[in-house]
Order: sequence, then structure tokens, then C-alpha cells
Amino acid sequence: MPSLGELQQIGLVGPEGELAPLLRDLLTTLAEPLVVMQVEVTGQLGPVNHGLVVGRDCVFAHEGWPGEEESEYVPVELRTLVWELARMVGLRSRETEKPAVDRIETTMAALDAAFVALDESAGDEEKAVRLTRAALGGTSGLQGPELTEFGDLVMALDSHWRVTVAWGGKREGEQEATVRALAVWDGGPRGYWIREQPEEPIEPGQVGPDSALHLVATSPGEVWDKIADLLPDTEDLIDEA
Repeated sequence: MPSLGELQQIGLVGPEGELAPLLRDLLTTLAEPLVVMQVEVTGQLGPVNHGLVVGRDCVFAHEGWPGEEESEYVPVELRTLVWELARMVGLRSRETEKPAVDRIETTMAALDAAFVALDESAGDEEKAVRLTRAALGGTSGLQGPELTEFGDLVMALDSHWRVTVAWGGKREGEQEATVRALAVWDGGPRGYWIREQPEEPIEPGQVGPDSALHLVATSPGEVWDKIADLLPDTEDLIDEA
């Protein structure tokens, strides 16, 4: 079969069909993960999915590309988990403008209206400002600095992303799954904003136009700390196997 021949050519399968150590470690880690981390980034090129899988003996990172179904798997060190997650979402220190407000509370309907206005502006910056502010003025319930800041943030948005970390264990004899998640807007020159509402993790169909949208201005250092807080401690990984 061609696929087996290709694996043998690149050294992942031996002449007798035996698996190379790297492929064996990957398959074992994927089959019996201790912790699974998913990274979903939506930017100008479209959505892309990355992640990390922690096994008993190995950790693998996988990274995708916009519009592609394939992912590249690479072994990484356990101690680099936070760094890998930060790299996948593009977290970095940079000069940003101080926001006029540090908290914005509106609805998902307002965000949808702003995105429609941006589409209608067809890349015309002046038109984008005019249409976006008009759309938000009629849907967001915001006024003054909050309205201006939200409009500027939506227009400057580089990407929005979320990191989800899940693991399982047993407590008092009962199987228990734990999920932690963080959602962030990367506003480019407008800085980083944590999306508190809708609260992650979000179930399919849970969010609609009337759902609350709450954004809180933050710093790269605070985002780093919140990514680190997603990871389980050693005592969280209860293994009674």
C-alpha cells in the first residue's frame, strides 16, 4: 500500500512493519492522553486549530494552517507548556494605546452588527468608522467613551482566540472530567481584552444575539498568568488505574 511505503521511506515504519519510537510514542500519547489542550484562533486568514496532548511519558504539540485539515505533530518538553500555548496564540509584549475604558458590557447582537458594518465598508477606513459607529449606536446600548472604545477595538481586531484544557480523574470513586478555558481578543494597537462573557467553555447553541458580551482590558503578563492557571496541578491528575 502506498501509505505504508511512504511511512517506511521516511523512517516511521521499519521493513517488518514495526513502528519507529517517535511514531509509537505519538500513537500511545493520542490513545491515552492525560491532558488535552485545544487552541482555536480566528484571524484575518480564517480559523486555525492547534493544541497539545500530554501523555504518561511524552508531550506532543500539533499545529494547523488556515484552510488545511492536516496538522504537524512535534514532541515538546512538559516544562514548556505555557510557552507553547502562548506562542500558538501569538501572545507578545508590545506598545499599545491606553484604552479610554477598561471594561465594555454589551451584547453579541452589537458585535454582529459591527462585523456586518465592516463587511459593507469594503476596506474603506473612513466608511468603516462611520458605519461601525452607526451600527453600534443603534444596537450596543453603549455611549460616550465605551461606544468609541468598542468601535475602535472591533476595527483594530487582529484575532480572537480561546484555549481549552481538559483532563479526567476520579474523586471519591466517581469519574470526573475537568475543563478550563480562556477567551481573549487581540486588539492589535488596542491591546488584549479578556472575554468574560459569554463564559467559556461554551456549549453549541448556548450563545445567541441576546447573550451578554463582556470584555475586560488586560496586559500580556496577565494573559500569560491566566494561561498558566488553566493547567492542572499534579494533585489534579488523579490516576487510579
